[in-house]
Amino acid sequence: MFIENVYKLSVLNRVPFVCFPLNLFKSSKICLKWNVSTNVVCYHSISTSSQALRQTKLTPQEVTTILRTNEFSLEIENHTSVKSYDSNQLPSNKPIEDTRCEAKCLLTTGVLLGVFDGHGGAACAQVLSKRLFDYIAATLLPDQLISDCLARLESQEPIQLVESYNDKFDIVGELKQLYLNSFKSFLKQLLSSQKEQQFEMKHMLVNAFLSLDQHISQEAQLKQGGNHLNMKTLGVGLSGNYTFFSACGNQTQNFVLTRQIVEHNTDNVREVERILNEHPKNERDTVIRMERLLGQLAPLRAFGDVRYKWSKELLQKYVVPHVGEQALAPNYFTPPYLTAQPDVIHYRLTPRDRFLILATDGLWDLLSPLQAVRLVGEHMSGKVTLRPLQLPRKHMKLSEINELLIARQEGLSLKPLDSNAATHLLRHALGGTEYGIEHSKIAQLLSMPQEVVRLFRDDITITVVYFDSDYLRSPNVR
Repeated sequence: MFIENVYKLSVLNRVPFVCFPLNLFKSSKICLKWNVSTNVVCYHSISTSSQALRQTKLTPQEVTTILRTNEFSLEIENHTSVKSYDSNQLPSNKPIEDTRCEAKCLLTTGVLLGVFDGHGGAACAQVLSKRLFDYIAATLLPDQLISDCLARLESQEPIQLVESYNDKFDIVGELKQLYLNSFKSFLKQLLSSQKEQQFEMKHMLVNAFLSLDQHISQEAQLKQGGNHLNMKTLGVGLSGNYTFFSACGNQTQNFVLTRQIVEHNTDNVREVERILNEHPKNERDTVIRMERLLGQLAPLRAFGDVRYKWSKELLQKYVVPHVGEQALAPNYFTPPYLTAQPDVIHYRLTPRDRFLILATDGLWDLLSPLQAVRLVGEHMSGKVTLRPLQLPRKHMKLSEINELLIARQEGLSLKPLDSNAATHLLRHALGGTEYGIEHSKIAQLLSMPQEVVRLFRDDITITVVYFDSDYLRSPNVR
């Protein structure tokens, strides 16, 4: 069995569990549990009997049905640098803690795309997917439009700054007014600050991220109980365990990894140094413990998680009465320890830039960036064979048509099972081997009982964005 020889370091309730191979135990999985606060090692048992693990084997068609359940593809109608995108999600947690969102700006040109990896629940990621794009879109507006939007909101008129694609969530009515009041205060802040400084994409994205995080924190006290593509530019904001990769290629479909952002965790040496430098030297041994913030939190930047941002006094007043003293992290002396400030890359797109991969860490646990870029590149070459040949324009030369036919013939050897690139990545991440897709491997991972699946894979969310080379090649676009 594929799963019998797997060692896995997992997290249950943010406490590390070290799991032994399954073939050592017939009726259960035995885990060593390290209690951070008491420094005691004890055993923990999860019921994973052989009978529970031997589920009915999925057929290839059933595997395909599961993989395609949440896939979505869209051709962008507006003539922009984004031509289309493919997205997909595969849950591990129930409900899934990842969220994705894609939208176009209505008052400016541009497309916004994001993946949000929740931890400890799905609520924060879902709220971010509904609110962050409005904050980013507002920062891109000139002063006059901001004033107009604010005036309409003050007179109770609805406004819409972005139009979301494939939107699956809505905000409950009792929270809409609370969020609207916060957004109005953000617009007022923009009006006062933009008069003092010139527009800069990096500053605007950072401001949107930090302002929303501040409002989430303030709202929690009141209520007790991405990416922007415009013209030829790519702006990416990252905060937490997300990674993006972009790739460029030529007409012969040789793709090269060109851009990436490293995750905000303890594998990122610069990120660890940043946190250590923000706190006194006598905390160097406690700020990062067991590769986690204060020995508990894996991401070193995140929205929400106010228990690592608020003062002890605020935690005692608002959190401890509802959760208990365990809400206070050990060695909590000089907060805040956590920030939502993003890393921002502002990159000028060229006609050689072909696609962008956005994904939560569930994908990167299974695939390397170079593997992902190669797979999407091959998918682009092979996907053309899934539909009848259509000439891209009239009055083509015979030599140009011949090049299309040669490329199509070469693509037959790469013909994929899935037309959606995100599903293609998902299939290879779960079942890929050096010899191709192994059905038994992917079927096993997709048929695991809910109580053990999180030990072997995380939620996976993928968005593959395709750039319009013809648009980027146009001399009229800056």
